[in-house]
Amino acid sequence: MKVCGFTIVRNAVKLDYPVVESIRSILPLCDEVIVAVGKSEDNTLEVIRAIDPEKIRVIETVWDDTQREGGRVLALETNKAFAAVPADADWCFYIQADEVLHEQYLDTVRKAMERYLDDSRVEGLLFNYRHFYGSYDYVGASWKWYRREIRIIRNDRQIFSYRDAQGFRRRPNEKLRVKLMDAEIYHYGWVREPKAMRRKQVAFSQLYHDDQWLQENIPKEEDFDYREIDSLVRFEGSHPKVMEARIRRLNWRFDHDLSKNRISLREKLKRIASFLLLGYRVGEYKNYKLLR
Repeated sequence: MKVCGFTIVRNAVKLDYPVVESIRSILPLCDEVIVAVGKSEDNTLEVIRAIDPEKIRVIETVWDDTQREGGRVLALETNKAFAAVPADADWCFYIQADEVLHEQYLDTVRKAMERYLDDSRVEGLLFNYRHFYGSYDYVGASWKWYRREIRIIRNDRQIFSYRDAQGFRRRPNEKLRVKLMDAEIYHYGWVREPKAMRRKQVAFSQLYHDDQWLQENIPKEEDFDYREIDSLVRFEGSHPKVMEARIRRLNWRFDHDLSKNRISLREKLKRIASFLLLGYRVGEYKNYKLLR
């Protein structure tokens, strides 16, 4: 079984992406990792090349920043990285630059890839998600956060990155058939020093909206306001070992009063309905077909 990882990144240093930790977290499962590095305003290219010269293969790209509708440029870049995966790879492990796989799940993921290697029904493998917010001590608790997503796919050229690269589909536009694993992706996209978080917010919004929208909707403050959040819970587990040094460098404080959590009436009603339906999450967006 051959496994090839792939990802995209641009301006990782400027926007404080944990992309080094992200790539290192999947390296034990991969024979090779393809990194499509977009032309950057910092030393992202050198940072990526220094991770593991024997396993990392860099392809340099230029992002088409005119492709703003729905963040389409992210999917275009992801497809470039996927296209560079060698033909003899069986599985392709996609990881985004702010996602990290905890080492406790390495064996689970490896066994799943082995188990379904010859099962043609299975086109991808599905992960649960844990979304950190504000600091490494809090996790998003509302249902606004996506619960699951595909991160391992067959090396099948009929599969493509969908919309803004959150997931994948099969041509012409079919949801993939997937198996859910008992494994989590830790998403750190909302954990940064407040000034860096503001830079990231602006840069990310530029991938989706025109200049007029940005002018009208992006606050002018230098620091990101982490207080604008509905519901969090305290994280009581352990972070991946590859994240330890980054966590030690934390240089800001974020505390959330859990008593001030708020959930909309609509979500409360959905939760009640889901409880009555024995766990089926009402209204959940699912970009996949879950095989039982």
